[in-house]
Amino acid sequence: MSLLSRLARNLLAAVALVAAFPALAQDDDNLLPVTEAFHLTSDASQPGMVKLHWKIAPDYYLYRGRIKIKAAEPSAVSLGEPTLPDGIRKHDEYLGDVEIYHGDIEASVPYTLLDKATKTLALDVQYQGCHEVEPKICYPPNTEHLKLQIGGASTIPAAAAGAPAFGGGSSLLGAPAATPGTEAASLSPDQAFRFEALVKEGKTLVLRWTMPKDYYLYRDKTQIKVTAPASAGEPDWPSGTAHHDENFGDTIVYFDQVEVPVPLKGADGSKKVELDVSYQGCLENGICYPVMTRHLSADLGTGAVDVGKVGESAPAAAPAEVAPTPPPPGLKPAADDAPVGFVAAIGLALLGGLVLNLMPCVLPVLSLKAITVLESGESPGAARKHALWYTAGVLLAFAALGLVVVGVRAAGHGIQWGAQFQQPLAVGLLVYVMLAVGLSMSGVFEIGGSLGNLGSGLASRSGPSGDFFTGVLAVVVASPCTAPFMGSAIAFAFAAPIGIAFLIFLALGLGLALPFLLIGFVPAIARLLPRPGRWMETLKQALAFPMYLTAVWLLWVLTKQRGADASALVLAGSVLLAMALWWYGRRRGGLSWIFSAVLAIGAAAALWTVHGLPAQAAGASVATDGSVPYSPEKLAELRAAGTPVFVDMTADWCITCKANEKAVLDTQGFRDLLKRTGTVYMKGDWTDVNATIAAFLDQYHSVGVPLYVVYPKGGGDGRKLSTVLTSDSIEKALEAAAHP
Repeated sequence: MSLLSRLARNLLAAVALVAAFPALAQDDDNLLPVTEAFHLTSDASQPGMVKLHWKIAPDYYLYRGRIKIKAAEPSAVSLGEPTLPDGIRKHDEYLGDVEIYHGDIEASVPYTLLDKATKTLALDVQYQGCHEVEPKICYPPNTEHLKLQIGGASTIPAAAAGAPAFGGGSSLLGAPAATPGTEAASLSPDQAFRFEALVKEGKTLVLRWTMPKDYYLYRDKTQIKVTAPASAGEPDWPSGTAHHDENFGDTIVYFDQVEVPVPLKGADGSKKVELDVSYQGCLENGICYPVMTRHLSADLGTGAVDVGKVGESAPAAAPAEVAPTPPPPGLKPAADDAPVGFVAAIGLALLGGLVLNLMPCVLPVLSLKAITVLESGESPGAARKHALWYTAGVLLAFAALGLVVVGVRAAGHGIQWGAQFQQPLAVGLLVYVMLAVGLSMSGVFEIGGSLGNLGSGLASRSGPSGDFFTGVLAVVVASPCTAPFMGSAIAFAFAAPIGIAFLIFLALGLGLALPFLLIGFVPAIARLLPRPGRWMETLKQALAFPMYLTAVWLLWVLTKQRGADASALVLAGSVLLAMALWWYGRRRGGLSWIFSAVLAIGAAAALWTVHGLPAQAAGASVATDGSVPYSPEKLAELRAAGTPVFVDMTADWCITCKANEKAVLDTQGFRDLLKRTGTVYMKGDWTDVNATIAAFLDQYHSVGVPLYVVYPKGGGDGRKLSTVLTSDSIEKALEAAAHP
């Protein structure tokens, strides 16, 4: 985390600390409603000018810099810069050096009518102020919606947007405005945010919040501080709900109930762990609660947890986890990623699965199926059986993968398409599988006599099982690829009930298996294939080399994730596996299989060791393509400055990403385009697990990588591009962003 980010978060903690304590300690029944503390009237009698007048109650003050005025109907009127009087200079413990107003102030706002027929002027006026004596408290930003008759009465009462009267609770600086009437129904902190904690398996503390209807908990306002000697891992936050409020901006919140596992380990063998957990939440369209703190004493041995009462202040600790800033709510989707219905999703899934056959990640496994089809050319019945068993393997694998992904997401955990490639064990295992397939095709070992029944261990069996598990293998290696048309279909499945999601993934599988179904069941197509012969042995051995190349690529991905040590371990394990398969292929009888088993166990042990290696440090490599690393803070900074930004979410295991880079993003033409449009190229690497990038994908409803989003110059909604880039499409998108 940058120094600036840490300072900002410490400032927010200080705001919560200072504002929350007096709010709880004092009787705030006498605080005025915001519209009485800062009474606003308006005057539109002078053509081309609106005058706004605030009458500020005694012991209250208004921030000059927090007054914002904009047209509610920009197409009808254009506003000029408001003229405000100088205020009293003050160093505010919340906002730094500011100017404030007491008493009466007046602002003048020039305007120009864009539609001469306009008779009324609609303005949104936002302001914020504080009560400066006990109880000291700052109101949320309040917006009043004014509808003024042009040239009408000199003083027109403003229409209140609705702000809390503070009779039923306290709000903090920057909390969302409330709707009248909600504050009376607000609950106590214990009732609104029921907090529990339990020890799981002697090493994990599970924190649980349960909220009534319409109450929500902020993710990035939660802080964890270990007060007794112990080490705490990163909290495993589930996916939340995107929320936008006036001052905190875009953030993640949780409704109903949320459980957060926190790995803990007592120091020096001690089982006793103590920590403080602070958190904050709000009533939707109502009050926001002060930061609440709980002191926890946990015994990791017995599982006993003692949860203290709600405290009034937050601990001075860095946040345990920073919620990534999600994109704005007004997302503009790409044409092939627009919302679709069920029938359209089925059609797109079928097309996407069909196109998936052409993706580079699938081609090595299709080599296996090509041999199967060629071998069965002499028997139409055999060809149909091969096609059906292969299709069964594809469909079952897609259904299982889809149910796992959708089920995990339904349980509140974020997971995207291809996420299994973020796990070093999965990548290393696929290295072994591809090596085994290649060695089998090269003749080092053989299980069964059929050339078509080749694959990994299971895919190498003779009979239908070989075809079935070749289909399973095709799905496994296809999962890091996202073909055209797939994105909308999978996004629909992620949001649909499990039964419908099941059908979407079956349609994807049917599309992938369709070419071989046609070959098996349409004799005219089958007759176009060459006749079997001795040349097939040469073809089989030649097709082993794409398998070896796939293993090399996977090894490169593993190096990116866990470094050179991981690659060395998997290479050593690969040698042991090759020796085991070679010895097995010699078939010497007796107890020779024991030697092969020992070698295979050694290969498995080498792979398992990779699991314990630390992840490569983020940002360890220096970008050579002119990009800057993605971070929510940097993106927000660039957008606030009005700079157009192109965000590229990618991964080393994503073949589609690499194809787009080779064809478009790593070209001189793209670099010239960035320079010409003044666009900043921002890249996020999702090769390894990254909660920040996962949240970005989730908020843009992306099923995985690649994800490309363009933010226009001067602010505005991000535009999501197609997963398959062309030079023309990226040029149009960046030119439009540079000249909105």
